[in-house]
Amino acid sequence: MVADAIPVRRPVARRVLSLRARRGLVAWGFALPFVALFAAFMAGPVVASLAMSFTDLRGTDLRNPLGVNFVGLDNYVRLFGDEVFVQSLMNTAVFVLGSVPLTIVSALAVALALNRGITRLRTFFRVGYYLPVVTSIVAVAVVWRFLLQPDTGVVNSLLRTVGIAGPHWLDDPLFAMPSIIIMTAWRGMGFMMVVFLAGLQAIPRDVYEAAEIDGASRWAQFRFVTLPMLRPTMLFAVVITSIGQLQFIEEPFVMTRGGPLNKTLSVSMDVYSQFGFGNYGYASAMSYVLFVVIVALTVVWFRLLRPR
Repeated sequence: MVADAIPVRRPVARRVLSLRARRGLVAWGFALPFVALFAAFMAGPVVASLAMSFTDLRGTDLRNPLGVNFVGLDNYVRLFGDEVFVQSLMNTAVFVLGSVPLTIVSALAVALALNRGITRLRTFFRVGYYLPVVTSIVAVAVVWRFLLQPDTGVVNSLLRTVGIAGPHWLDDPLFAMPSIIIMTAWRGMGFMMVVFLAGLQAIPRDVYEAAEIDGASRWAQFRFVTLPMLRPTMLFAVVITSIGQLQFIEEPFVMTRGGPLNKTLSVSMDVYSQFGFGNYGYASAMSYVLFVVIVALTVVWFRLLRPR
């Protein structure tokens, strides 16, 4: 009986394998255009820039790119002796440490209010908070630059009405970075608000009802029910916000040009400047240092906020 079953099973198995192979070929056929475009315009330049970071390639070498010199890790060693790059790295760290918590906390507070506290005009508030997200970052930065003008800006005009002389927000090394942090958090809060709203609405209402029966206060419900069940959402929000803030460039470029005294110069802005100067190998090394920082910070967030 076993011998009789073997000739029947082999053709069936072959037909199944053949069907899977055809489906695989069809799938790769549909995916091939994207794979080709990704390899040509994404993966290829990434590999080329990595190789470039180990050379002394400059703008004058573009006519003979194969004639550049291999310098190994010299570009990376040179980076940490570059005072401007070290300053930009510290500025980026300050910006991330200030803007990420401010964005996350404000977005979560607004999401909680819209999810439970505010019933009327809920859609109006959601649209209002989300509008800065879909507005051009350059336009937002220009508007904030006018708002923070020392003599004619709205902020200092309001402060003068209560007898306070407002500072030169964007020209003072002490206030320039906090001003950019507040503007960035205000703009990015809307997107994270939508993310947190989705996470809050996914929490079963039964859990809150059980907590209320047990006598849990609103704060206890938030601490022991809402926050633990928002961990996956919190992880997504923190990682996405951190990655975006580590690469910030438009805000200081439009509002302060990296000043005053390089106090708002970011790593991405320094990379842009070096590419503009034609230092392609050196700028590529800067980019990969920033890439390593992003990966390391992402790993830390996954370790701290992973669902348990």
